[in-house]
Amino acid sequence: MRALVVHHVAHEGLAAFAGPLAERGYDIEYLFVTDPDFAAIDFLEPDLLILLGGSMGVYERAANPWIDGELARIAMRIAAGGPTLGVCLGAQLIAAALGAEVKPGPIREVGFAPVTLTGAGKASPLAALTGVPILHWHGDGFTVPEGATLLAETAHFPQAFALGDTVLALQCHPEMGAPDDGIDIWLAEDADYVIGAETTEVAIRTDRAVLGEAAARAGQTMLRDWIANLP
Repeated sequence: MRALVVHHVAHEGLAAFAGPLAERGYDIEYLFVTDPDFAAIDFLEPDLLILLGGSMGVYERAANPWIDGELARIAMRIAAGGPTLGVCLGAQLIAAALGAEVKPGPIREVGFAPVTLTGAGKASPLAALTGVPILHWHGDGFTVPEGATLLAETAHFPQAFALGDTVLALQCHPEMGAPDDGIDIWLAEDADYVIGAETTEVAIRTDRAVLGEAAARAGQTMLRDWIANLP
């Protein structure tokens, strides 16, 4: 089986999600939006498409001319029933491809905090996240697309939705928290963003030292459960 992983910025990777994918037998192929042939890659071919995070907004299309083509290919894949997972920007791209709105929210959520599961969320693979503080790193949010099911939320943002068994969109970052997750680069690249969220590098590192490994384990359990149920 082949999993195509789309990177929107170099420093956001699979982190703890890599383990469950390897266990399930996926051959992982990485694709960067800066690759010269990005626009020509067929999103219908992989067995699993994973869309990772990024610092740009879905609505910043003039500065990121690849967005329109990516949205069109995501929409085609979802219409064809192709299993698709999105994290943060990836989730926002899925929402936009399904006709939902993506825009800046009232605050930035940056740091470890739990999500509130809906009834549907408690009956889904996201049950693994129950009561577990998960890393958040965003200021934009999405509305839940028509026909999709809200699985989790916080006070200010929807945090996850599903469309059937094949599409899962996660605003938060359940892949983060393990010692090798690359958070050092996030903190270096997004130092001003962290300050703008009214938190600090020290606070994030302190919380990660206490909460990170449990968050990553919960994220891995969630992913294992989700991919185990893919058609």
